[in-house]
Amino acid sequence: MCVDVEKPSYRFSVLFFNCLLTFGSYYCFDMPSVLQDKMEKDYHCNNTEKGTKNETCCEDCLGMSPSQYNMLYAVYSWTNAVVVIAAGFLIDKFGNRLGAIFFSSLCVLGSCLFATGAMYRGTDYMLPLMLLGRLVFGAGNGSLTIVQNRITTFWFIGKELAMAFGFTLAFSRLGSVLNFFLTGHLSDLVGMRTTLWIGVGLCGIGFISSIIVGFLDTYGFKKLGMSDVISTQSKNLRVSDVKYFPMSYWLIIVTIMFFYNGVFPFVADASKFIRDKYHYDDNTAAYFAGAVYDVSLLTSPFLGGLIDIFGKRGILCIVCSILTIPVFGLLAFSQAHPLISTLWLGVTYSVAAAAMWPSISIVVNQASTGTAMGIATSLQMIGIGCSNLIVGEILGKTDDLPQSDILLRWKYVMIYLLANVLCCVATSIALNYNDMKKGGILNLSRKETKEKLENQGASNSDKDALVESMHGIAD
Repeated sequence: MCVDVEKPSYRFSVLFFNCLLTFGSYYCFDMPSVLQDKMEKDYHCNNTEKGTKNETCCEDCLGMSPSQYNMLYAVYSWTNAVVVIAAGFLIDKFGNRLGAIFFSSLCVLGSCLFATGAMYRGTDYMLPLMLLGRLVFGAGNGSLTIVQNRITTFWFIGKELAMAFGFTLAFSRLGSVLNFFLTGHLSDLVGMRTTLWIGVGLCGIGFISSIIVGFLDTYGFKKLGMSDVISTQSKNLRVSDVKYFPMSYWLIIVTIMFFYNGVFPFVADASKFIRDKYHYDDNTAAYFAGAVYDVSLLTSPFLGGLIDIFGKRGILCIVCSILTIPVFGLLAFSQAHPLISTLWLGVTYSVAAAAMWPSISIVVNQASTGTAMGIATSLQMIGIGCSNLIVGEILGKTDDLPQSDILLRWKYVMIYLLANVLCCVATSIALNYNDMKKGGILNLSRKETKEKLENQGASNSDKDALVESMHGIAD
């Protein structure tokens, strides 16, 4: 087989299968959000004297408490926090193909265990099996995202990097969007437990894609003559190399953590919040909650392309965090239609993700990208996991509370999420100040970056030299 791997068609073929890596896993990730009502309702049915079921009967429910439900998200986040640092280092050491296949298989296994746990409702096995499933699933999905980002970085650094990151985010969010649109209806048609097994099948798409993208990536490395270079860098990589990461890297990942502390815990409980406060039915509430990802799906690739051209990544971090403040203000203190807030959050989230994550690839070198992404994901998941637990504790068990008390607890949740966004504003300002002292690389446009690299004698055809030069600018 003779293929010109330097042609745009090849790297975009890599991008397509790379995008599919996380399509199914992101569908599964937020399935509990859509099914929250059924997961928390008691499954016992009371019968009338005629033997017919009353209106409160739910044969497919699991009877979890709000704390147990939020633990499903917390254990996912904590697993990521522990695993992804080691995963990032191992991916840097042993390559993308092994990492993609191994971690996608964990997603399939974890989703299987989660679906199996739901089959044991009413027993002592249900919750442990479902938590174990989320644990294994979290170990796979978070690490798989690192592989995905590492592949994207190699093939698009110095070219359409932010746009490529935008496409991977869009495909992931396509899975999330389809979950919010379809899972509720599927559960009504075939039952919750069968719906969970459909999610397992979608994770299988990621496993097949991992085999294909692993082959394309390895073949491309060999044809570009980069295998020996990357292999040598990987052998020389040490865990202690993290001490050489610049301050801008650490400020980026703290900014990411605080921003995502507001977004993901909100989406996890948004469907129930919208039902409780605005009195919509389950499916409509899921549509409104999923609007965050609808916007991300439609805008991420285009936003990434614009950021590639105009830069201003650091400034966009500040703007997005400031513009997210009114979202939780409206949800906490007003009766404004929830779709206004979820669409608004979708816009700020999309721009922030397209600006923040590619910035990591700019400030660290090629050989350390997996490790850098792993640490970033770990810190992000520590924050999200703690936030999920805090939200669960704030809500407590609300079944027997009057409506006014339930709404008061939801208000406290929104205030907590708002506090995280305010912290994000502070860290993003610090990031820009630090970046300005180092030459302002995060805010450079494509043209300005190219001119700066040319002044240093960097060659755009040499990917490794390009990354090293950009790393030198960041330092």
